[in-house]
Amino acid sequence: MEADDWLRAVEKQLNIAQCNDLDKVLYTSSQHQGVAQNWWDSFQYGRPNNAPAITWQEFKDNFRSYHILDGLVELKQEEFRSLKQGSMAVVEYRDKFAQLSRYAPNDVAEDKEKQCCFLKGLYDGLQLQLMSNTYPNFQSLVNHAIVIDDKRKEMEAKKRRLQGQASGSNTRPCAYPQ
Repeated sequence: MEADDWLRAVEKQLNIAQCNDLDKVLYTSSQHQGVAQNWWDSFQYGRPNNAPAITWQEFKDNFRSYHILDGLVELKQEEFRSLKQGSMAVVEYRDKFAQLSRYAPNDVAEDKEKQCCFLKGLYDGLQLQLMSNTYPNFQSLVNHAIVIDDKRKEMEAKKRRLQGQASGSNTRPCAYPQ
């Protein structure tokens, strides 16, 4: 998965620099070391001498097919589909959701689907509170989840303080001899 992260980061830089396809391939291939360099050498040797220049899309497709194994992608897809908030704060859950959702793009292609997947992973109480509303977009759902979860935590902390005060007041000394 690190290979995919690396390729995405390089591609962002190349897009900012407004490189053409040939420059993207040349620059990216010059950054390879170790296993990636071995793959590149083998990939180039396997092409006929009169083959057209490698397009950026061809490079990305072949790079990903070699370095990002289908089995790993399937595992990440399953991890995404079974993702639960658990003890994570809503913001942490959102970040993990975003990180894993890129491996299951068909599951979150539409905003409504994305909201549905996100909602399913929230803990039951928060999910129940959010289900009664319709949200115009994913970010709106996340914002409401953060506010509600923060209020729940605030109320729990207040409840613990009150319980602590109540139990502390029952330790009066005995007024009569035993």
